[in-house]
Amino acid sequence: MWRPCSDQRDWEASEGTNGYIMISANGGINQQRVAICNAVTISRLLNATLVIPKFLYSNVWLDKSQFGDIYQEDYFINYLKSDIRIVKDLPVELQSLDLEAIGSLVNDTDVMKEAKPSLYVKKILPILLRNRVVHFIGFGNRLSFDPIPSDLQRLRCRCNFHALRFVPKIQETGAILVERLHGHRSHLSPLKDNLLGQVAVKSAPSTNKSDASKYLAVHLRFEIDMVAYSLCYFGGGKDEEDELEAYRQNHFPVLTELKKTTKLPSAAFLRSEGKCPLAPEEAVLMLAAIGFKRSTYIYIAGAEIYGGKHRMAAISRLYPSLVTKETLLSPSELEPFRNFSSQLAALDFIACAAADAFAMTDPGSQFSSLVQGYRMYYGGGNLPTIRPNKRRLASILVKNATIEWQEFETRVRKLIQQTKQVHERPVARSIFRHPRCLECMCRIEH
Repeated sequence: MWRPCSDQRDWEASEGTNGYIMISANGGINQQRVAICNAVTISRLLNATLVIPKFLYSNVWLDKSQFGDIYQEDYFINYLKSDIRIVKDLPVELQSLDLEAIGSLVNDTDVMKEAKPSLYVKKILPILLRNRVVHFIGFGNRLSFDPIPSDLQRLRCRCNFHALRFVPKIQETGAILVERLHGHRSHLSPLKDNLLGQVAVKSAPSTNKSDASKYLAVHLRFEIDMVAYSLCYFGGGKDEEDELEAYRQNHFPVLTELKKTTKLPSAAFLRSEGKCPLAPEEAVLMLAAIGFKRSTYIYIAGAEIYGGKHRMAAISRLYPSLVTKETLLSPSELEPFRNFSSQLAALDFIACAAADAFAMTDPGSQFSSLVQGYRMYYGGGNLPTIRPNKRRLASILVKNATIEWQEFETRVRKLIQQTKQVHERPVARSIFRHPRCLECMCRIEH
């Protein structure tokens, strides 16, 4: 009932004469993507020129990739030129300014989460007009979804779903992944055109239907950073507890200090509330209960799973047709992406967005949210996403030693059935996850 239409504009281009906005986005590729879209929107709101965003180096992600290593800079600038002015560098005369000394550095602590546009007009615009430049450090989730003028909301959609295209290196390898997953069934679609660009049309669709295959993509958010930060316990005894505590002290020192002064919830309580990441052995129970057969072709997305092959044993046994980007691509095909976690995540994004069905294990994951939104925006209602209610799933899983399989299956299916339908974007919810709203999409009238 909905079709993409956030590419439509009915305004004049902003001249960006009030000054320059710079951002240094933190987090991984998904947090950075949201920050880019918000920066584009704020630039339009303040009639400012946007400098191509920079990405901060993270001791968790360990990736030195910058905007031009992941997205096509010239395409981004040209696609949005009817909306805002974008430049690759700050003008020379402004580069020597001490931004901290003149009060032009804005941190996440200076701007509340999901701040309203009015805050930027009141607080940031005077700095911009006075100093000609404002530099946002961080800027992940700093713009509200409601209330916001509809044309600005549409611009945010336009940036996410249209302006950000992966560089040819990522598109070409992504096309290889999709072709190996789908056989030669890979017909051109708006989604593939957006993800793969001209690369998508290179391989002609096969007329032989026997080599067509369908696949389920699963985002297993069970890397060590997620597991350690959750404060949950996963049955690995004292060795696991010591390893995760050491990781926390190294990567999450604030959390370690908080544990010393604050009584935090127990691991058992966190599990009962659905706050723990789904382990691979729990994910496999969910998939089997939904009805995915042993022969299902499954693509596993994500970085290195905590616990490695031992942790993946149950899901590998039940689903032998299990693949990852590491098993589908040759070492030489993977080599250009080694040590670049954001670029590897972009390959996972392509494989998950193009899948026949997509299942997430962590509904709070930014990656899963963006994939779900992409599939909703470009999928024409034909690309289902399985998104469990983790709290309700936890209450079922906690009884898995005593519950009969038939009852378990019935309860899980009912849970998924009740949580999978989102018809229109709920108020104040992310347009990146829920693009079905009149700012992003057009309703098809019968």
